[in-house]
Amino acid sequence: MLHRKLYQLCTDGREVNVFLRDQQRWLESARIVDIEGDLAIIRYETEDEDEVSAWEEMVRLESIGAIAQKLASVPRGDAELPIADDCPEAERFHPKSYDGSEDV
Repeated sequence: MLHRKLYQLCTDGREVNVFLRDQQRWLESARIVDIEGDLAIIRYETEDEDEVSAWEEMVRLESIGAIAQKLASVPRGDAELPIADDCPEAERFHPKSYDGSEDV
């Protein structure tokens, strides 16, 4: 089942976080580039102060402990979410003001 899911993530080109069980570390914002037999080729980047490094590792499928992918993200702070003009009024998002009353 893991092999099939990895193949799907590889063909979709999705960004994932991979936990390597044998090294007890996460590879964040990685992409599964290819799968060859029981090996997965994973590409990711790391930042160290002002330097960005790109890495590509061959990892055995049995050493992959978990895979997580971001489903959605919402901006933090006081950002307005875009809405479509043709969205029904009942489904529109109306941010609440800090005093508890709704802005209309």
